[in-house]
Amino acid sequence: MKRRDPRQRQRRHIDRSFDTLKHDPYLERGKPRGPAVCPDCGAVFRRGRWQWGEASERATPHLCAACRRVRERAPAGTVRLSGEFFAAHRSEMLAVVRNEERRESRLHPLQRVMATREARGALEVSTTDLHLARRIGEALCSAYHGRLQVRYSPDEYRVRVNWSR
Repeated sequence: MKRRDPRQRQRRHIDRSFDTLKHDPYLERGKPRGPAVCPDCGAVFRRGRWQWGEASERATPHLCAACRRVRERAPAGTVRLSGEFFAAHRSEMLAVVRNEERRESRLHPLQRVMATREARGALEVSTTDLHLARRIGEALCSAYHGRLQVRYSPDEYRVRVNWSR
C-alpha cells in the first residue's frame, strides 16, 4: 500500500471551516418585523423567509434582496454560453435556462434570472443568486455535455459560469 506524505493531504470538508465566509451584501442582517410584501415582485416574507403567496392586510411593503439586485444591476452570478454548438442550438439552450429558472424560483423567490444579453457571439445570463447560475451551468452540461467552468470570486459574493461546446 502506498503511503501519502502528510504534507500532501487532500483538503477535507473540515478544513473549509477556517475559510473566511463571504456573505451576500444584499441580504439584510435582520428580518423585517412582522409580515412583509415586496412591492416589485409580490413575494411575501412569512415564517422567516421569502416565499410566494398571498400577503395579509397588515403586511408592510419591503423590497426583497432579489429586487434590490435587479434595481441596482448587480448580479450575483453570470452564465456565459458560447461555441459553435450554442450558435446552432440557441433556442433549445435558452429553453433549458428558462426551465431551470422556473424550477428554482418556484421554491426560492430570491433566485431569478435578471437579464439575458448577446455579447460577441455568446449569450450572457445574469442571475440574482450564485446557486441558480451554477445550476443552470450544470443543467446545460448534463443536457448537452460540453465544457463547464465555474469560478467563484475570492473577494466577493459572485460566481462566473462559462459553458462552451
